[in-house]
Amino acid sequence: MPRKCLVINIDRCTGCDSCIVSCKFENHLPLGTFYNRVMQVGPTGTYPNIERYNLPVQCQQCTHARCVEVCPTGASYRDSESGIVLVNEAKCIGCQYCLYACPYGVRSFSEEDGVARKCTLCQHLTADGKADPACVHNCPGGARFYGDLDDPDSAVSRELAKYDDECIHTLGAPEGEEPLTRYILSPSMAHWKELV
Repeated sequence: MPRKCLVINIDRCTGCDSCIVSCKFENHLPLGTFYNRVMQVGPTGTYPNIERYNLPVQCQQCTHARCVEVCPTGASYRDSESGIVLVNEAKCIGCQYCLYACPYGVRSFSEEDGVARKCTLCQHLTADGKADPACVHNCPGGARFYGDLDDPDSAVSRELAKYDDECIHTLGAPEGEEPLTRYILSPSMAHWKELV
């Protein structure tokens, strides 16, 4: 099964929120609903050694996804072909267990439709392998990459190969989900802070 995910190069992220806007537009999200957000980490340190960076956060495509494990109907599932964690709205009963189980707070609930929703890595665009998710395509800083971590020729693998291990990070999770999303942050830009 492929391990499709995003790699986000924080060294290049300007915090412009284009990923948020393009996601909302592509997925027709109502006001107040977001599949991703950009957090500001910092400022930290003591003058004149101050650090701050932008941290885009969306579904982390966890290897051991708690959202899938707690779903009583199988509505939250990992697609066998793409490996992407998705929601089958026809099976969703609106219990919101998956929202509570996600340590990253990146799921949303549609009051109008009574179902859980989340980032799908724009599967409607990426399923045929010819397009990137909207957030990747529209990032003006070229900070976002999409692909399979197990494919050395994928955009994510090629970008990660440019950096030493000290520059590559994942969001920590107390439940041990093992998120697939990778972040690149060079120590020369700022020092990685564990937030979860």
